[in-house]
Amino acid sequence: MNGRNLPPADRKKPKRWGCLLPALAALMLLSSEAVGQDMEPQSQASREQVEKLVGLWKEHFAGADSLQERRTAFRTLMETTPGPTRIQLRQVDADGVDAELMWPARLHHPIGERAILYIHGGGFSSGSMRTHSLLAGSLAKAASSDVLLIDYRLMPEYGYPAQINDALTAYRWLLDNGYDNGNVIVAGDGAGGNIAIEMVLRQMKAAKPLPAAVVALSPITDLAATGDSVASNAESDPLVDKAWLEISRKAYLGNRSPTDPQISPLYADMKGFPPLLLQVGSGEVLLDDTLRLADKARQAGVDVTTEVWPGMPHQWQLFPSLLDDADRANQNIADFAIRHFQDKPKE
Repeated sequence: MNGRNLPPADRKKPKRWGCLLPALAALMLLSSEAVGQDMEPQSQASREQVEKLVGLWKEHFAGADSLQERRTAFRTLMETTPGPTRIQLRQVDADGVDAELMWPARLHHPIGERAILYIHGGGFSSGSMRTHSLLAGSLAKAASSDVLLIDYRLMPEYGYPAQINDALTAYRWLLDNGYDNGNVIVAGDGAGGNIAIEMVLRQMKAAKPLPAAVVALSPITDLAATGDSVASNAESDPLVDKAWLEISRKAYLGNRSPTDPQISPLYADMKGFPPLLLQVGSGEVLLDDTLRLADKARQAGVDVTTEVWPGMPHQWQLFPSLLDDADRANQNIADFAIRHFQDKPKE
């Protein structure tokens, strides 16, 4: 496995470039800020599809107040969705972390070259390989890549930092099993997005090989829940609210500070972070968790692509069988992965 090639610390730049460096730095920052997606307005068909999905969410989550009840509700909801098609999978033990390795069915064996490590969401307390298998399978086909979908330890049985530890173990398992870090993308949604980002920040701190890029879908980046959208989008978000964020925070962290950079990436130093794709729905309570992280990362020089999808609810990418916009969002994720893989798919 190869790390990023860095120039020797004592190598001096030619003096003739000195006067241009500030201008080049400003241009790079401007270019980074300009990177993003102008999303089309939500169509009437999309609104109707979202309304149907929200109805299903409300039906399954009615009366589910405790962590265990919400875990069950999420599982039963996702059991109503189809599983992935045209993929093959293998159960693997990623150094003690249960996982499924998926790849396109047209191949008789894993690609063994490119991989997406997918970390499911579910508020740190729910979700599984089953709940996210359709999304993971879609990415395997669209990105022509292996996908390692992991079952990390959940709270309340296990609190912080067990979840991040498991994700990091799975990432290092990929590197130890022949995947070059330049051909690995780390992705996650909601709590999984938080875990994905924090896992990579740990690798940075340890000066270990970083993935080619990171994808975070509506990530929880501020467990202190200080974003304006926590209140301003309270009426438009049917899935996440401040009360639930507080319940999750207390169960996950105990007495730890929610503004600890090793817990909430919004407070971390993002300098040197890999290219980052962020997707979020315009009416989500977690909208500002995404937008503020994007701003902070850009200011640190990170290559950030931010997509704000009109009218999309939290975790809409899980439902390509119900939402056309889920298909489109997942294709964007796959395209982003392909652009950043060191070795591109040949077909």
